[in-house]
Amino acid sequence: MRLAQEAELDLVEVAPNSKPPVAKIMDYGKFKYEAAQKAKEARRNQVNTDLKEVRFRLKIDTHDYETKRKRAEGFLLGGDKVKAMILFRGREQSRPEQGVRLLQKFAEEIAEFGVVESRPTQDGRNMTMIIAPLKNKSDVKGEQNAKRAAQKAERRASEHAAKGKEADEATESAPAETSAE
Repeated sequence: MRLAQEAELDLVEVAPNSKPPVAKIMDYGKFKYEAAQKAKEARRNQVNTDLKEVRFRLKIDTHDYETKRKRAEGFLLGGDKVKAMILFRGREQSRPEQGVRLLQKFAEEIAEFGVVESRPTQDGRNMTMIIAPLKNKSDVKGEQNAKRAAQKAERRASEHAAKGKEADEATESAPAETSAE
């Protein structure tokens, strides 16, 4: 404590649970600020997996089906779960096996992007199936951040090279000074 007072700093207990407790001589305000920044960064990097929904009808057209399938692939690539739902109307309710076939076909076509988490189940007028992504959302987000950082670095390098080229061209186009004697 005497050393901390002489240095006009604080004696901060860094690891109180260790044996013996660890203390450092530092500015306590700075310590609190850095701890708050670490907590803020942890909250920013925290990721929640969402459940996205794709709805079909039993008599869906092929183009509409392909559009819904591509949309589901995008959700799975983004790290979100997909809930595929078939809506039955009228007499369609008497043919649940067609709904099961459609959902199985859907699962087979997006098998490279996700895995079936729950088999087709019918509840009332709807039949649902949940598909989980192959990659966690946090992994996907990490890859996206790394890709963005690489693109940013590449952009900066190309801008730097362009500025260097402009400077070279400016010196070449400037008239050479000659002395008239």
